[in-house]
Amino acid sequence: MTKKNSPASDRNPVFNIRIAIPNKGRISVPIRELIEKSGLGIIDNGDRTLIARTRDKHVEILYARPIDIPEYVASGVADLGITGHDMVIERGSDVKELLNLGFGSASVVLAVPDDSDINEPGDLDNRRVSTEFPGLTRRYFKKIGVRPVIVPVGGACEATPSLGISDAIVDISSSGTTLRQNHLRIIDTVLKTSTYLIANPRSCINKKEKIDEIHLALESVLNAEGKCYLMMNVSRCSLDDIRTIIPGMGGPTIMDVASSADMVAVHAVVDEEMVYQLINRLKQAGARDILVMNIERLIR
Repeated sequence: MTKKNSPASDRNPVFNIRIAIPNKGRISVPIRELIEKSGLGIIDNGDRTLIARTRDKHVEILYARPIDIPEYVASGVADLGITGHDMVIERGSDVKELLNLGFGSASVVLAVPDDSDINEPGDLDNRRVSTEFPGLTRRYFKKIGVRPVIVPVGGACEATPSLGISDAIVDISSSGTTLRQNHLRIIDTVLKTSTYLIANPRSCINKKEKIDEIHLALESVLNAEGKCYLMMNVSRCSLDDIRTIIPGMGGPTIMDVASSADMVAVHAVVDEEMVYQLINRLKQAGARDILVMNIERLIR
């Protein structure tokens, strides 16, 4: 009798690491952009691709539904995954959340119709609550000691109260616009969520070096977001004034200029939103030959 291979053993042995990412949805585009900026890149990126190569011959990408990614990672089908914290909690999967990527921020909320007599979660005993997050919703109500009737739905959750399907909903909301359009009001926040890099606990041990490498690559891109690199020449007599203007990370770096004993080169990393005002102040304080450069990756 032939022994059946586990899903993890079916992968190409050339690849040491498999990363599961969303095949579609609101966070799929920023995730692919992050992977590209990190230097990994995705080589075969067609619409119907299930598994794609990266520029690193030891890393491959698995496209999956966001809700399935936590379980793929927990089971070892993938070593790493990128998905919402809400998906991890919904599945209750045994994974490690390594890094908050900071995008896709939203809240899973409990909402009722504007004209409802329900004003707090405790009013929902024996009432119907529709949701795309039945696991998360059951745990939430169990924690607060309320027993509603959970009605799982596959989409358009916000429409269910007006259709008479439910008395309340538990749904994800970023701006609240969709809720307002459907005449719903929030009575509680169930969970705050954003996009996370998650890992299989065993892979974190057996493949620690490679996972740390990928973690650092992604984190360095996030660290660089909203930062600029400033370079300028400054006369030594103006240096104290320049120091008080630049709010760089740990202070500016100061180096001698080989062609002039009176000049120094000043380098600093600053917030991009501050550059507009800084340039004029630095110029007035005696800086010249000012260069502003984008930062692709920043390792702290």
